[in-house]
Amino acid sequence: MGWAIAVHGGAGDIPVDLAPEKREPREAALRRCLDVGITAFNHGRSSLDVVELVVRELENHPQFNAGRGSVLTTDGTVEMEASIMDGETKKCGAVSGLKTVVNAVSLARLVMERTPHIFLAFEGAEAFAREQIDYTQP
Repeated sequence: MGWAIAVHGGAGDIPVDLAPEKREPREAALRRCLDVGITAFNHGRSSLDVVELVVRELENHPQFNAGRGSVLTTDGTVEMEASIMDGETKKCGAVSGLKTVVNAVSLARLVMERTPHIFLAFEGAEAFAREQIDYTQP
């Protein structure tokens, strides 16, 4: 059995009738995400590493409803969430209500790998993030 990567840009879609100048950058970014994943697989990275790398790429792109592109709450703030699961061990980690974390998926992975918990939210997740290195914005 081989492997496959499926990516999407968060909630919403890329309508076929969207103007090319808006549609093409989004489609190019999705191709970039696939390229990141393929390159990582070809260099022997684990499936879990590949998932995290691809999701981080989505989180870092302003066109998608994740990370930099998060849709604002009704109060005009960002509250991000992410989860990740290791298919082999069935361990998982999740975070929500994040306002200062750069890559929520990486913090979710740290919850999975460094704590006895599965899910941390809001101030608990932010406090955990502050204990980690390089996972909050300056």
